[in-house]
Amino acid sequence: MDSHTWKAFQNELTCPICMNYFLDPITIACGHNFCRPCLYLCWEEYPMRCPQCREISQEAEFKTNFLVKKLISLARQVRPQQIHISEEQVCGGIRGVKGLLCEANKTLLCGSCSKAPEHLTHSQCPVEWAAQPCREELVKKMDSLWTMTKEMQNHLNEQTGKTHSFMNNVALRKVMIRQHYQKMHLFLQEEEKLHLKLVDREAEEIFQQLQDSEVRMTQQKESLRHIYRELTETCHKPDLELLQDLRNILERTELLQMLKTQPVSPELTSWGITGIRDMLNNFRVEDPLSVEMTSCYIRLTEDMRSILFGDKDHDAPWEAWTAQTLAVCGAQAFTSGKHYWEVDVTHSSSWILGVCKDSGPQDPNIIVDPKDAFLLFSFKKNNDYSLASNSPPLIHYVQRPLSRVGVFVEYDSGTVSFYDVYKASLIYSFLPSPFSYPLRPFLYLCYT
Repeated sequence: MDSHTWKAFQNELTCPICMNYFLDPITIACGHNFCRPCLYLCWEEYPMRCPQCREISQEAEFKTNFLVKKLISLARQVRPQQIHISEEQVCGGIRGVKGLLCEANKTLLCGSCSKAPEHLTHSQCPVEWAAQPCREELVKKMDSLWTMTKEMQNHLNEQTGKTHSFMNNVALRKVMIRQHYQKMHLFLQEEEKLHLKLVDREAEEIFQQLQDSEVRMTQQKESLRHIYRELTETCHKPDLELLQDLRNILERTELLQMLKTQPVSPELTSWGITGIRDMLNNFRVEDPLSVEMTSCYIRLTEDMRSILFGDKDHDAPWEAWTAQTLAVCGAQAFTSGKHYWEVDVTHSSSWILGVCKDSGPQDPNIIVDPKDAFLLFSFKKNNDYSLASNSPPLIHYVQRPLSRVGVFVEYDSGTVSFYDVYKASLIYSFLPSPFSYPLRPFLYLCYT
């Protein structure tokens, strides 16, 4: 093959982005070929567009072009890339080029050294043969790094969302705390200031943890991208340089993968409110829930914030809880006054409690309409328990009660509040909204 033809053949096997032989070559929809690492990095800046013709690609995942990969392997063997020989590639004693790899102790040898007694019985192969499996290993390691980089980006997005949601929740929680302390006597004003100060101090610490976590995730993502680029560059090095640098870069890659940053889950301490138990017990209602138990199915949206009550055959594209369940409705509807009762949730894995609109005789298929209800519910997701409420859907960053939950309805002022009885602390309080219909207590328990 003449030099002109050989150069044309090499051009066909060269990535238009990095101008090196294709590394894990792929063919996209428009027919152009690229290194998989080059295309992934390019698509971070210009998503889904061909870097060569700018055509939009509808696919995001591509299979390796094994024909091009085989041609590149043959090209490397026919015309090795290393033209410039460095001092490290020359045998110190004989001054011959190190063109063989001793497979027993992974030593680079020249032709003369390969015949030495200490290597004579060892298996040996040309460096061109030994380098290709190492490139394959590096490509696999790059795939793992890229997957980890994308996962870190997802965690970063989730953490950023949690930060915004957490700060909004803190602001709302401070409003609720102020509202409750206004109902207390004047001598509690100093305690109110202390309570808010503790919330601010703890919120500042947690917010700092969230910000630090975002910084660490951002830094680790950049480190992953840096080592990813470094692996790409290593793959393009001549065979001898690749083999010499292999152990160092693989060790640094493994260390970086082990130092994975975990997302922070914010949670505020449930501080007790002095005198709240005595105040609530003044409005205690005895046996507000009916003794009649109803079989019930709960369906939740994917974000676990919106709920539907119905029978097991109800056609809705939602996720159903599969566990032993029971639902209880109040025997009495409230149309005025203040009412307080407690519910034991010690042995319930998930639960929903609060009040709902009294609609007269109950339809067995629709027990509660969430649009006309004020509910607090606890659910389990990824082995973690969370608290949430509806109207509007809201996640609460406070500790989950483990024993009894108190429900306090102030019909005239239009508020419904929930308390951790054991800690005498506020869980959540719906902001005042005048009621225009009778309210009936509601309880749903799920045992798993």
